[in-house]
Amino acid sequence: MSELNDFGYVEKAFANIREVVEKQGDNIKAAAALMADAIKNDRLINVYAGGGHTTLAMGEMFFRAGGLANINPLMETALSVFNQALKYLELERTVNFGASIIKYYDIQEGDVVLFFHNIGINPATIDAAMEVKKRGGKIIAVASSYWQDEMPADHFIRHPSGKNLFDFADVCIDDYNPVGDAIVNVPGLDTPIAPVSNVVDFTIAHLLEIETVRQCIEMGVTPPVWSSANTPGGDEKNAAYLKKYKPQIKSL
Repeated sequence: MSELNDFGYVEKAFANIREVVEKQGDNIKAAAALMADAIKNDRLINVYAGGGHTTLAMGEMFFRAGGLANINPLMETALSVFNQALKYLELERTVNFGASIIKYYDIQEGDVVLFFHNIGINPATIDAAMEVKKRGGKIIAVASSYWQDEMPADHFIRHPSGKNLFDFADVCIDDYNPVGDAIVNVPGLDTPIAPVSNVVDFTIAHLLEIETVRQCIEMGVTPPVWSSANTPGGDEKNAAYLKKYKPQIKSL
């Protein structure tokens, strides 16, 4: 059998992940401290995504086997890949749409909101971040400094304020996503293929969960963690969390 030629994709993706682990460890620990504190104080951990495929990272953390049961996705299907593509693209560029989502979920002072948006400059992201800060919330931002630094100040997808997501964050986690996202060049094709943002952001999501659980245990706090609903006894193990969180989490 001939060797699969991935044109360096796997190694490049792992290199991206290793860079996050090596350079963003302190920021991941700081973000996890906010998340662990929310658990200690019996509060939800809210997760927001600024549009398109970044909403998949939010989904990866929600109602997931081995995931935190107090994750509250600030889900708006209109911004997600489950909307028609051109429609969500237009909505993530629409001023004030992101703020309306934060208002709907009624974020309160001291609430933790974890943002995913590797680009970190569009209106749906910036307006949501501005609304969270106006309400006294704490922001953990997962985004790429490359996109925020390299996109022209007058680029049409930018929020009118010209602000970046990291401008609003209490803790910034750089996912080092390259501009354009796709990282493979196949000879004979001009357009790069094989995006890497979700591979890296899913990893960051799980690193945050791991560190949050570690810190909870260190504090003597038992974190709420879902069991797989597809294993024997899984539904029974999850029943207490469902009873507790279903009245609080709109997506359950």
